[in-house]
Amino acid sequence: MTALLELRSVDAGYGSIQILHGVSLKMSERELYAVLGRNGAGKTTLLRSITGVNPPSGGSIMLDGVDITRLKSHQRVHLGISYVPQGRDIVPDLTVAENIELALIGKQKKRDIPDLVFEYFPALKPIANRKGGVLSGGQQQQLAIARALVQEPKLLLMDEPTEGLQPSVVEEIDAIIKRISKERDCAVLLVEQNLEFVRDVTQRFAIIDTGRIVSQGDIGDLTDEVVRTHLQV
Repeated sequence: MTALLELRSVDAGYGSIQILHGVSLKMSERELYAVLGRNGAGKTTLLRSITGVNPPSGGSIMLDGVDITRLKSHQRVHLGISYVPQGRDIVPDLTVAENIELALIGKQKKRDIPDLVFEYFPALKPIANRKGGVLSGGQQQQLAIARALVQEPKLLLMDEPTEGLQPSVVEEIDAIIKRISKERDCAVLLVEQNLEFVRDVTQRFAIIDTGRIVSQGDIGDLTDEVVRTHLQV
């Protein structure tokens, strides 16, 4: 079976500074996969390489059997990759509805917000005309996920989706991710430091240290010993 996402010995960095060193991993359809690592390990660089914001300097990236290594970011979006960045990147002066409509540019002639947005995120409906900059952190995270979801991805990348959120909102994000995977035929690759969240949501994991994968496996293999060895300072 063809992997949905496959990284083959990916190198990446910024200018002359190399961050990722020969990173290889595979994901299947609908899989929930976590990438873990200490600060500065290369997690966000990995996501940026997959999105095309920071293309690999070596190796290759395959999506559903198609080599996307040299494609531009917008081409990868059309092939089914959506990204929820750390910090959410909500446009503060645009309303909730306008932020979502931005993601629909190029997807359809009439930019009506699909019903699925308010089905998955009912809390956004009564605040659809509220500006993004005045939303709470939890509302902004829901908006960021909704904006990515309307692009109908087969692979959703999420960078620190629980960062700064209160426990009740984390539970909501947990449920949404599981539902997206089950109902939307969408795999989710998330970078996350909340181990309780990772263990509850994801099926497999990889740990990056100084730009190299040092441990990976089923989520049951993410033992306390592995955490102490590779994640604790």
